[in-house]
Amino acid sequence: MNISHEVLRILDEVLSLNGRSAAFTRDTPLLGAIPELDSMAVVTLITTLEEQLGLVVDDDDIDGSTFATVGSLTDFVSGKLAA
Repeated sequence: MNISHEVLRILDEVLSLNGRSAAFTRDTPLLGAIPELDSMAVVTLITTLEEQLGLVVDDDDIDGSTFATVGSLTDFVSGKLAA
């Protein structure tokens, strides 16, 4: 599984970006930079990652830095999948 591709696909789906995520890189800022990524979208994003990738995310696992960039989110998902 290409984790980066899956994260971008889920971001695009959850945030209704209509393909905009295809231009995202690891350094693309997320939280505070993408208007669609508000607090409710963060919850939906976490739930979707759990459902589609088989993750279990505890409240203590998450802070603002998790959603700072595409890379930080991808690294978080990679870590959860490796656990």
